Amino acid sequence: MANNIPKHVAFIMDGNRRWARERGLPTLEGHRLGYEKMKEVGEWCIKRGVAVVTVYAFSTENWQRSAEEVKYLMQLLWRALTNELNAFHERNMRLRIIGQISALSQELRTAISAAERKTERNTEGVLNIAINYGGRQEIIDATKAIIESGVHSDAINEDLFKKYLYAPEGPEPDIIIRTGGEQRLSGFLLWGSAYSELYFEKHYWPDFSESDLEAAFFWYAGRERRHGK
Repeated sequence: MANNIPKHVAFIMDGNRRWARERGLPTLEGHRLGYEKMKEVGEWCIKRGVAVVTVYAFSTENWQRSAEEVKYLMQLLWRALTNELNAFHERNMRLRIIGQISALSQELRTAISAAERKTERNTEGVLNIAINYGGRQEIIDATKAIIESGVHSDAINEDLFKKYLYAPEGPEPDIIIRTGGEQRLSGFLLWGSAYSELYFEKHYWPDFSESDLEAAFFWYAGRERRHGK
């Protein structure tokens, strides 16, 4: 299977709240464990040779959740970018935040810039964290940027359009794994997922195990990826 390891794996980390509720625990505890799982899964992927891991941490629709929950999720992001930044750096991992960064607090934007600068030369792997991310919004933002750049319509093609996406330099996701039993993309990586394999795992994100990842990779290795050819 080593020759069939995906280069880019993306995760829709679903089920944190349901995991907590079914155990009579506060919702925030599910998010805390989900954050710890994100770090763990990232390491499992990198040690298997995956070059890029992208996680869907906070969507543009998630602002509609309670103020307490939103505040806690932003605190987890702050923690990753500050208190635990050295841990990511020591693992030689590059951190990228994708989404509408301009809508975040100045404090978070400053931390994002500092974290990306500190890790930009790391080579072991890339961890993209999608915050305030929406696939439709990414396409709208790219379109606006192209118009503002004065590009003539005749010059617009797929290669040029990709350059205006949130993370233009990385490969498109080979596989998108969604936990929690739901079977939809929920607006995740709409442009880049055109030929992604979609794998739906019944376990909630906090329960996602290394053997679950192995099963997903085994399934992926058996796929015939023709990309429309």
